[in-house]
Amino acid sequence: MSKLKIILGIIAVIIIALLLFTMTSPILILAEDTDEGDPGVDMAAKISFPGGFEWVYPGNSYHPNGDTLHNIHLFAPDNPYGAAKEIMEHTYHFTPHLIVSVNPEAAESIFGAGLIDNIRANDAYHGYAGNDQVSGTMDRGDAVSTAMTKGTFNPLAVPIQLLMGNISLHIV
Repeated sequence: MSKLKIILGIIAVIIIALLLFTMTSPILILAEDTDEGDPGVDMAAKISFPGGFEWVYPGNSYHPNGDTLHNIHLFAPDNPYGAAKEIMEHTYHFTPHLIVSVNPEAAESIFGAGLIDNIRANDAYHGYAGNDQVSGTMDRGDAVSTAMTKGTFNPLAVPIQLLMGNISLHIV
């Protein structure tokens, strides 16, 4: 069997699995900054079949013990994705059974180089000043959406980033 057929088979299985998970329960996507000293969740999104796409703000998402989604690697280092599931149940009253973690390298590979800088330039959260082209007046969700849509979407990078480990799937 050729390598291309194997790769296409893997992609087909992943797509079918994602569709099945989406139809049965929402998928939680986490944008994790693994380059920070303490890794954290910088942004998240919920995708569901009937509900579509919704941004989830890590700082406003709380575990029953009070910790935030942003800090799941700090307060639950042995099971951060189980903690993320509990946070979604507690704050948003939905249970994700699949969590997709995307690191900055994967995000920039899929949506274009400079994605993170473009988000920060648009983001008014905590007083980001923006840059000479963007004033930094958007909330985090709008800043991410704007940067993603202005970037060059490369869907072929998704399976490559999965194989490289920059995108990871967690069944919880």
